[in-house]
Amino acid sequence: MSKKGRLGGRPAQISLEDIERAALEIGLSRLTVQGVATALGVTPTALYRHVDGKLGLERLVGEAVLSELRLADDPDDTAAEYLMSLAHQMRAFCLAHPGMTAYLQSIFPRGESGARLMRSGIESLVRRGYTPDVAGVMCSGVATVAIALAAAEERHEVYADSRERAAAEAALAADSVLTASQEGLPTIDFDMYFRMVLTAFIQGLTTAAPTGRPLPEILQALGFEQP
Repeated sequence: MSKKGRLGGRPAQISLEDIERAALEIGLSRLTVQGVATALGVTPTALYRHVDGKLGLERLVGEAVLSELRLADDPDDTAAEYLMSLAHQMRAFCLAHPGMTAYLQSIFPRGESGARLMRSGIESLVRRGYTPDVAGVMCSGVATVAIALAAAEERHEVYADSRERAAAEAALAADSVLTASQEGLPTIDFDMYFRMVLTAFIQGLTTAAPTGRPLPEILQALGFEQP
């Protein structure tokens, strides 16, 4: 008599911890409800009892991954040096965890781990003389720019490694589209570009927002009309 699979009875029991473990093994960049369900040997419906669809699954994994990040803070750093360090730490963490940039751009910092990082950054600037509201604006601004640049770098790396790159470049050549190097324009790698953009951004930010200046005065210095 041949062995048959289960036709009825109680469904396989899984926990939120099981889902998180399987999802972490898959990774944010390849995460799907079906993929996690398959890894656990259950139907997608079983996951919906624990997470709110794809978004809930991404939040579960994103927060778990983000909980690993602890922002280093050298007390001897100036505010500008700390903000640059913050930017580099965010970039390195994003690039080390594929899919993290998309998660951060969608949800950060509403989750618990993201809120913890924001508190850490704000506390670091408060120790340097800033008020919490100004510190929050500065940290969130630097983090947003760093994440956006890391996302662009991540997409470029995926493209550069893809099989379609040669075909795409051949198509451009056929259309007589000149590249930057053909135009004689300077080329710059992502690392230098990141440093250049963040340096300019942070210098402008710290110039407009010296320690002790209230947020309304900072906005006025940046050209915003006060109601």
